[in-house]
Amino acid sequence: ARHDAVDQAASAGRQDEELIDVLRTILIAAAALIGAATFAWAEDLFDPDKGCDGGTYEIVECLNAKTAQWDKRLNVAYRQALKDTVPQQRDPLRQAQRAWIKFRDAQCDFVAAGEGSIARIEAAECLRSMTERRAKELAGESGK
Repeated sequence: ARHDAVDQAASAGRQDEELIDVLRTILIAAAALIGAATFAWAEDLFDPDKGCDGGTYEIVECLNAKTAQWDKRLNVAYRQALKDTVPQQRDPLRQAQRAWIKFRDAQCDFVAAGEGSIARIEAAECLRSMTERRAKELAGESGK
């Protein structure tokens, strides 16, 4: 009887380990699917041809995601512009960029102070469009 109890306990232990392995596999697969879906969603948000639809919250979040992508491009273009300029132009470029950031933020704060929920959307679009323009300007793509 003692051997039966030991065998049952060992069998139960193996079943628990198998269950944990199955659950771990399911959890990893779910995390991978969520990650892929999130990546696809984020890519859709930055698709310049894809509009931001939905309610105010969804539109603002979509515009914020697009702004974040343009901000990354702006930072790359700014760093490259600093490298490409002659030494005597670097400080003026830094000053111009700092002034531009202050102007952009003040302008979009002004837009955000408007009435109604549309002001939130307009302010998010203000940040997105101004950041896009500056990124293109610094990258030498002003006419594109």
